[in-house]
Amino acid sequence: MKILLFADEIKILTDNNIWEYVIIPFVVAVLISFFIGLERQNIGKSAGVSPHVLIGAAACVIAIIQRFLYLDQGGTANADNQRLIAQILPGVGFIGAGVIMKGERTIAGLTTAATIWTVAIIGMVIGSGYVLIGGGFGLSVLAFVYIRDFKRGINPFKAHTHYDFGEVDIDEELKRHA
Repeated sequence: MKILLFADEIKILTDNNIWEYVIIPFVVAVLISFFIGLERQNIGKSAGVSPHVLIGAAACVIAIIQRFLYLDQGGTANADNQRLIAQILPGVGFIGAGVIMKGERTIAGLTTAATIWTVAIIGMVIGSGYVLIGGGFGLSVLAFVYIRDFKRGINPFKAHTHYDFGEVDIDEELKRHA
């Protein structure tokens, strides 16, 4: 295993376009993750902006590093230089499972778990260099979650209170907005 010195890292970044390889993909992944997380937070879900941005950014950085590993090995893919990125989805699946709650007659948190998984995928795709594909996918996911909220009569740009239905008896109108 080769250990890079600071000067080696600077050389890698200057030899490759840092804007194309690092900055633009990272910013796009963080922005998309932010707006997906904002929607989840504003409608009162347990995982909001912070976990979505952290997961999307981390997946993006892992994909960026994976891309540099690929370039560093002369552009050849092998099992060793693919292991890093392959571990993102199992880890994110574990995090997503933590937001799913089973009630007596309902299961809550599936959409939030799905958005967590989705921002990881978006971060991976964008960090791998497919900014247009990942950005387009991210924008379509954003459109879906925001349009779905508006269709259900919820303004995702305004913070809502989340209700736990386990013990409190509230009217059906409030339940519809949870």
